[in-house]
Amino acid sequence: MPHMLLIHEPVGQRATRSETEGRAVYERMLRWGEELKSRGLLLAAESLASQEHAVRVSAPGGRPRLVDGPFAEAKEMVGGFFLVDVGTREEAIALARGCPAAEWATVEVRALVPCFER
Repeated sequence: MPHMLLIHEPVGQRATRSETEGRAVYERMLRWGEELKSRGLLLAAESLASQEHAVRVSAPGGRPRLVDGPFAEAKEMVGGFFLVDVGTREEAIALARGCPAAEWATVEVRALVPCFER
């Protein structure tokens, strides 16, 4: 059963780290991903650029609207994800508890289901 582990970081947190600290955090995440891969659990994983380089697209009333980041109302940003394949929700939660990012961010666990399911 596929689950997405979404990493929600406080906005601006990355800027508080030196490059050395940022690289160390990134290496921890890479090692954790490699461990998941060696166990046959990892389907995909990526780190995302800061939201200041993002754009939001919507089309209310059929009129496309673009909003460039950074997004002033945001207190958190999605910093990355791990897509895992586990047997149960509880297994996904157990993985999230062991994710290094849980020390400095929030790890949200979500099952992948069709959009018509609740």
